[in-house]
Amino acid sequence: MEHITTPKVENVKLLDRYTNRKAANGTLYLTATHLIYVDASSEVRKETWILHHHIASVEKLPLTTAGCPLLIHCKNFHVAHFVIGQERDCHEVYTSLLKLSQPVKPEELYAFSYNPKMSKDNREIGWKLIDLKVDYQRMGIPNDYWEITDVNKDYEVCNTYPPEIVVPRAANKATVIGSSRFRSRGRIPVLSYLYKENNAAICRCSQPLSGFSARCLEDEQMLQAIREANPGCAFMYVVDTRPKLNAMANRAAGKGYENEDNYDNIRFKFIGIENIHVMRNSLQKLLEVCETKSPSMSDFLTGLENSGWLRHIKAVMDAGVFLAKAVKDENASVLVHCSDGWDRTAQVCSLASLLLDPFYRTFKGFMLVTQDLTMFCFSLSRCGHLDGDPKEVSPVFTQFIECVWQLMQQFPCTFEFNERFLLEIHDHVYSCQFGNFLGTCHKEREDLKIFEKTHSLWPFLLQKKQELRNPLYKGFTAYKELQPNTLPFSFQFWCGMYNRFDKGMHPKQCVLDHLLSCMSQKMKLEDNKLRSVHDWSRKDAIRLFSVVVRGCKCPFSSSKIDFKKKKNFLALNESLHGPSPCGRTDSFFVSYAYLLNKNNKKNSVPFYGDHFNV
Repeated sequence: MEHITTPKVENVKLLDRYTNRKAANGTLYLTATHLIYVDASSEVRKETWILHHHIASVEKLPLTTAGCPLLIHCKNFHVAHFVIGQERDCHEVYTSLLKLSQPVKPEELYAFSYNPKMSKDNREIGWKLIDLKVDYQRMGIPNDYWEITDVNKDYEVCNTYPPEIVVPRAANKATVIGSSRFRSRGRIPVLSYLYKENNAAICRCSQPLSGFSARCLEDEQMLQAIREANPGCAFMYVVDTRPKLNAMANRAAGKGYENEDNYDNIRFKFIGIENIHVMRNSLQKLLEVCETKSPSMSDFLTGLENSGWLRHIKAVMDAGVFLAKAVKDENASVLVHCSDGWDRTAQVCSLASLLLDPFYRTFKGFMLVTQDLTMFCFSLSRCGHLDGDPKEVSPVFTQFIECVWQLMQQFPCTFEFNERFLLEIHDHVYSCQFGNFLGTCHKEREDLKIFEKTHSLWPFLLQKKQELRNPLYKGFTAYKELQPNTLPFSFQFWCGMYNRFDKGMHPKQCVLDHLLSCMSQKMKLEDNKLRSVHDWSRKDAIRLFSVVVRGCKCPFSSSKIDFKKKKNFLALNESLHGPSPCGRTDSFFVSYAYLLNKNNKKNSVPFYGDHFNV
């Protein structure tokens, strides 16, 4: 709170960039965690909440006759344009937001003060919901070829890897340590995903310190062990996700890429995904197009093309598809790296796993994918959580989330979750409200005591599972591997991500949202109907069936019927024949009639025949 000099400013206007209607007038509040704007001109109280950590930039525009404009751009692509009457108030709000949005120390992040009133035990359970070790067991690890080793338990091999890693069983400790000395930042080849159908593996690492001619026996042995862990294929791919020119430039610095002459039975391939600086500039150009007021179709499409954003999304998708096809169709293991083995490497490995394994398209599976990204040092400095070098910030996670969304557009029935789920995760990567996406590696999270002092995002999302569920999902076994089309016409602009806060735009009805709304309304109506049924007395219910069933007497006592056990009644409906009931309540009535018939053996009560008014 020491950064807040003016906690409240009245008569602040909030402009809508997509309409010419009169600007809203209200009060702006600054709290320790949020900027809150309350619209005083609306009959119904309207509030706009902006988390300080979501703020990417604050810009004070030239003074106008209406007041002093303040433009706020957020990391979740919310843009707020305020006009503050007094220049002094505007400057104080501007100064406060600059300090509040970019804390210097990790301990100043929101997650360390956020308190959802959860017990210590429940918090620990929340962190244990997602366990990579359990996922390894699901893949069949350990087995004859792979093992989980604690060779990195003291972070001596690689301080940006977790304590336990999966390596080939044939690679001994000397091989692992020797390979780490030949890899940038010690990031040795480790398993990312094992395709159980044919034992082909996707592994990740950083670039070798090969320069123009250097080689390392242990590193060559490590790659040989990975290849031999897949007996069904005589070769393996080594994929460098960088453009070839960039990788060659790294050779001059003593780094570079693998020489095929030094490694037995490898096939080397460049993919060509651009670096973080190109991606950052591309996103900035895209956002400039999105923020253009009343653009023509030509201007928008030209701007979208010039940004190159969808071209970069396609490059990441192409890389993921190549890995998936190599594993599934060629039975080949793949080793992936870029420069330091994060950013592009993490994107591509996770995307390939998603294409190969339907489990990762479920709620829990996708949580595991994101957890895997953070465990193996998906460089979260790219998110700009702390005050630092802006050139290190890049939309790496945004790109990965969009690739998943693009897949959902091509395969709308294969994901258990919907678009809102992706947006929730994307928002909380930048919100710093939960500890999942803080720090850059497992060691740093341990040093910050993330697991003791903060809460996990996953229990929060699971509580909202019903509204985040995809109503078109056909189940875990309906689709196995995905083979997306990566031709240019297959990619779409994601309005739901980049323009979702623009309230002035003409609303577009989302089919999935409409389905979710219908399903929710149906469940409410059926629950209300069932509730009203249980409010009846036993005698009233029996009297009802005496009327419905012609010529039927009900000689048995009503005490024999337990109206509270509606689930048992519903289950009985599976054995019935005749016209299908139209809902859960109708199933209850039909099953109840069946129960009457079963209990009244002397005077059998036929149903759905001439004796039922249906």
